Amino acid sequence: MPLSQRATLTRFLIEERRRYPDASGDFNALILDIAIACKAIARAVASGALGGVLGNHGGEQASINVQGETQKKLDVISNEVFMRATEWGGQLAGMASEEMDDPYPIPEGYPRGNYLLVFDPLDGSSNIDVNVSVGSIFSILRAPQDLIDSGRPLAAEDFLQPGTQQMAAGYALYGPATMLVLTVGSGVHGFTLDPAIGEFKLTHPNIQVPPDTQEFAINASNSRFWESPVKRYVDECLAGKTGPRAKDFNMRWIASMVADAHRIMMRGGVFMYPRDTKDPSKPGRLRLLYEANPIGMVMEQAGGRASTGREPVLGIKPTSLHQRIGLVFGSRNEVERIERYHAEPDSYRDTNPLFAERSLFRD
Repeated sequence: MPLSQRATLTRFLIEERRRYPDASGDFNALILDIAIACKAIARAVASGALGGVLGNHGGEQASINVQGETQKKLDVISNEVFMRATEWGGQLAGMASEEMDDPYPIPEGYPRGNYLLVFDPLDGSSNIDVNVSVGSIFSILRAPQDLIDSGRPLAAEDFLQPGTQQMAAGYALYGPATMLVLTVGSGVHGFTLDPAIGEFKLTHPNIQVPPDTQEFAINASNSRFWESPVKRYVDECLAGKTGPRAKDFNMRWIASMVADAHRIMMRGGVFMYPRDTKDPSKPGRLRLLYEANPIGMVMEQAGGRASTGREPVLGIKPTSLHQRIGLVFGSRNEVERIERYHAEPDSYRDTNPLFAERSLFRD
């Protein structure tokens, strides 16, 4: 179908509203405001060093976020864009972000609405200076009824809802093309930004993640810290056709979760950022509320699976705003295999380590 004839995001949401009662006017307006924020961030990312936010032009911001990570200027800008695009419309009761220590209440003078927004404004920002694809991740929750009715102050506890309660989730990918991938609980659909008219148009309806794959994504530099079920899975993949899986696998790792997730959405694969022993005080690297849950909802709505390796990620009740967690997602059959390995007795021996000592000479 020619691009000019494809449905815009606005038209798509109107049609969804006819079919699903939860897709209210306010709900649709919030998604459209998020889309506006993503367009603005896409322009900033595309400007690169010309915009004065990268490389020798000041890519680093002299501040540390709540995660203990150095903020890029574009992290701060993207966070501000999300806030300003969504705070005024009357759809939100509050929002929370990777870049803010505490929840952000809707300012005085703006109407408060029925939803909460959580987001990672710029996932993979460490790759910005080398021009690798980055993205934004977002999730929409229904605000607790007592928050709506009473007008009480916003609290962190209002956001501590399991992923199964998400009303919508998605991500924007800022790559060769800007894409918005969205679920409102009725499948997953991809929209590509048409730069000629500044509109997202439906280009990838009803995305489905293939159940099987020959690709996996993991940060191999952490292999010495992996738990044995993860070592077992990776070793079996690396063994190729002569190993127990009897097929060759390719390993991919972009270090931008949105980009890795999008590849899996398009052609299958499995992504692993599992719990490990590198820092025993942290149960994982990724954040549950605004990374794992939205990506998990998108994956499961597309027929994939999202897990900690031990249990479905969407069923976990959060205990804190910036809670970290191990995450495995992608092609259903591979994720379920990793879950089985975690459930089995820990009898695996690392007989084929990823990086073993080798010699150029034989005795």
